Amino acid sequence: MTRIIKAEFAKSAPSIDEALSEGITEVLFIGRSNVGKSSLINALCSKKQLAKSSSAPGKTRLINFFDIIYEDENKKRFNARFVDLPGFGYAKVSKEIKKKWEESLNVFIKKRVSARLFVHLIDARHTNLDIDKNVDEYINSILRADQRVLSIYTKADKLTQKESSAILKKKNALLVSVLKKYGIDEANEKIFNLLFGKEI
Repeated sequence: MTRIIKAEFAKSAPSIDEALSEGITEVLFIGRSNVGKSSLINALCSKKQLAKSSSAPGKTRLINFFDIIYEDENKKRFNARFVDLPGFGYAKVSKEIKKKWEESLNVFIKKRVSARLFVHLIDARHTNLDIDKNVDEYINSILRADQRVLSIYTKADKLTQKESSAILKKKNALLVSVLKKYGIDEANEKIFNLLFGKEI
């Protein structure tokens, strides 16, 4: 089974100009504030304090970079980078600051050549929010031929069996629970395969 054998915090960048230089294959994690991005990154990497959650949803406006080493079933190693983007839709800041912040993120997302995979996190309890639909449409509208999108539905432990089954019928979707450690290995395997060409 594919697993992450090393994960290290690399940098926090308050703007694109201060982002790490490109060159390593990147996974961009995007989602509403409080959807569980930091918790999922920690679970994928088996490190509880790797990505730190903000005390208040929407407060963090940093792009956080984590350097990752995957190892496959043949002990071959692959370098990657997880990029935790600021959560959207909840920030208690002025409209002017929010607009500049969103514009900056748009530029980063569009121009980041190293970005190969967008992981769109969606709260499994609220799957039809307009903000998530808009983000999904936006990502797909700018998607390059060498990029993929993976939808991961978080907080599966809050669902009934019927609700879980409905989500699992969606195309290219995974259901996870960090609390119950459900779906984490599957998510890691899927991310690896999408990054390194085993699933096109």
